[in-house]
Amino acid sequence: MSVTVDGDKTSSVPVRVRRILRGPRPERIPSLIGTACTLVGLLDIAAGVFPRFRASRVHALAEVLPGTLGPLSAAVSLSAGVLLLLLAHGLKRHKRRAWRAVVLLLPLGAAAQFVWRHSVLGSLLSLGLLALLLRHRDQFAALPDPRSRWRALANFVVMGAGSLALGLVVVSAHPRRVVGDPSLTDRLEHVLLGLVGVEGPVAYTRGVDWTVGYSLGALGMLTALTTLYLALRPEHPAARLTDEDEARLRALLDLHGGRDSLGHFALRHDKGVVFSPSGKAAVCYRVVSGVMLASGDPIGDVEAWPGAIERFMDEARAHSWTPAVMGCSETGGQVWTRETGLDALELGDEAVIDVDAFSLSGRAMRNVRQMVKRIERGGYTTRVRRVRDLSDDELDRVREAAAAWRGTDTERGFSMALGRIGAPGDGDAVIATAHLTDPDGTESPYGDLKAMIHFVPWGPDGMSLELMRRDRSADPGMNELLIVAALQAAPDLAIRRVSLNFAMFRSTLARGERIGAGPVLRLWRGLLLFLSRWFQIESLYKFNAKFQPRWEPRFVVYRTGRDLPRIGLAAMQAEGFLTFSLPRPFSRRPARAPRPCAHATPRGHRPRRGQHGLKPPPPPPGPTLVI
Repeated sequence: MSVTVDGDKTSSVPVRVRRILRGPRPERIPSLIGTACTLVGLLDIAAGVFPRFRASRVHALAEVLPGTLGPLSAAVSLSAGVLLLLLAHGLKRHKRRAWRAVVLLLPLGAAAQFVWRHSVLGSLLSLGLLALLLRHRDQFAALPDPRSRWRALANFVVMGAGSLALGLVVVSAHPRRVVGDPSLTDRLEHVLLGLVGVEGPVAYTRGVDWTVGYSLGALGMLTALTTLYLALRPEHPAARLTDEDEARLRALLDLHGGRDSLGHFALRHDKGVVFSPSGKAAVCYRVVSGVMLASGDPIGDVEAWPGAIERFMDEARAHSWTPAVMGCSETGGQVWTRETGLDALELGDEAVIDVDAFSLSGRAMRNVRQMVKRIERGGYTTRVRRVRDLSDDELDRVREAAAAWRGTDTERGFSMALGRIGAPGDGDAVIATAHLTDPDGTESPYGDLKAMIHFVPWGPDGMSLELMRRDRSADPGMNELLIVAALQAAPDLAIRRVSLNFAMFRSTLARGERIGAGPVLRLWRGLLLFLSRWFQIESLYKFNAKFQPRWEPRFVVYRTGRDLPRIGLAAMQAEGFLTFSLPRPFSRRPARAPRPCAHATPRGHRPRRGQHGLKPPPPPPGPTLVI
């Protein structure tokens, strides 16, 4: 069978054949070139570490070159290989600066391979990759990421460890030139001294092995220069919400804030914002590990959402960030997928209570009713007020208690946490507090305050739960007590609806426990129950279900299935579950009062149940990686 490709007749050619004839799609070229850069970098490292081949046909030609070029070219090949490995990820992300650096490095690596290893093939591979980069230079136009000088410290640690490991390989790759059998400690000392240009304890048959010396010196210089560059280059911090941006967002929330319960969380100061051309809509975001992470629905008029979404996608393309949206509503998911071609996946459900329909009566509310009555008999009282109605002393006491009762050094929350209490402009927020006078007369630094929950405004007639915190010495059930108190006081505050926590995979847990559930659904539910040992998945769902809410689905919007693991890690970093913190001597930790404290409970993260009596609650759920 013959296939003719001519003009418009290509439609008769099978899709797979046409794709082969055309070559890779333009958007995949940077990824392919980045992978090729990784391979060339590994070849350059191997060329610099291991002894050269003597069987090369060009060996005689290379031998006529000055003898000092051999060890120097080995060091150059090794340095170029390490840098190419570091820059390969930037190429995959279309970064222009990575393209410029690689274009300069490839000729050096090719020349070093030819002089040291006498490798024509390795040199041709480097030059071939250089030709591809020049041919497709228009694909590498992404702007640099926001950066911080703390990356210099991370670079020093990572590059230092890598140089140490690679230096051990360099020292051990020339056994025939080593005198005796030096121990691992001697080799390690030789590498450490060689990185700073000092001869170590390992002896060689030729007195000094310049290949090893130059290679170790090159690794040490590479670590020092890259760290110095990162430390001294101009800092471009991540986007932050300016006073002007906040004022514009508050104006939009005054007009359209009742549409989404997560709207007020867009006022976090660690978020950036892009506005639609008309200024009637906006999308707030944070960039985490190369993921441009938005949360909730766009702010403002629905008719102007497409303009804000287009600006968001343009910003993501300009920096080659991975676009993602966490926790948007069904309407928001439909607009995002329609305007961008992205996909949506149901992430969980938000618990919403209609105040007019809430009541403690009935069998379904028996457990909550009994718990609230028991705590009230224990002498606890509650107060529910707007934040603007608190005195300055009360507000200071609440803030101090909230900081002391946070059980982790990291403030958790991103999509459903505000991260502050009583800031200017947040006077409409609602705070419910529980009070108890100690029977022994012991004076607490926070008076009789034992627990609190904080709500942010949700339009003119709603409020959305932001955090729940309590004293470790308080009785169990404080959260239930304060939520019921807030719901009962809501009519006096002109509140008609209350948004509680977000329950991930709620529908799976609910359907999986019903009779007749299929094996796949039961297996998926079993996996969620297993993960609930570390993450509050089942316990949070059951806690919300106590109050008989209606469930509003929330979605994650993503580009491809391959991006989901990366988006998940970025979301966990943004929410504070994966913490990459500095070593303690370099970190700033707020002073803590010497008071036993309970763990933080921002919206969506309730303490584990089952701890009663004098047993303290367990540490906060979720893994925390400290590097």
